[in-house]
Amino acid sequence: QVQLVESGGGSVQTGGSLRLSCVASGYTISGKCVAWFRQAPGKQREGVASIYTNDGSTKYSDSVKGRFTISQDNAKNTVYLQMNSLKPEDTAEYYCAAKSSCVLWYALQWFPLWGQGTQVSVSS
Repeated sequence: QVQLVESGGGSVQTGGSLRLSCVASGYTISGKCVAWFRQAPGKQREGVASIYTNDGSTKYSDSVKGRFTISQDNAKNTVYLQMNSLKPEDTAEYYCAAKSSCVLWYALQWFPLWGQGTQVSVSS
């Protein structure tokens, strides 16, 4: 069964850190674009970061640039999102998604494969 499974979410205070994991099964992340999206209550799902696993090139949204880092471990078929200096506005359900290229990485409608999400809550 092809699936992406996220983990690592939780509750932290402002300024804290979390590391999210996205583990692929039945599917290899090698040569793919894997992205993290998030959706806060009442808001649209938005792209946070992406990585093209062929060359490790990354993209970030302006809201997380300098605070979040996306990385890959091809041997573990896993993509990570290290989140530092967390703010209350980072509170959301976080999803990973995968597709063949990172063109228009922020456009969620082009991602055919999604995980079930993991909740991140940041309190002030």
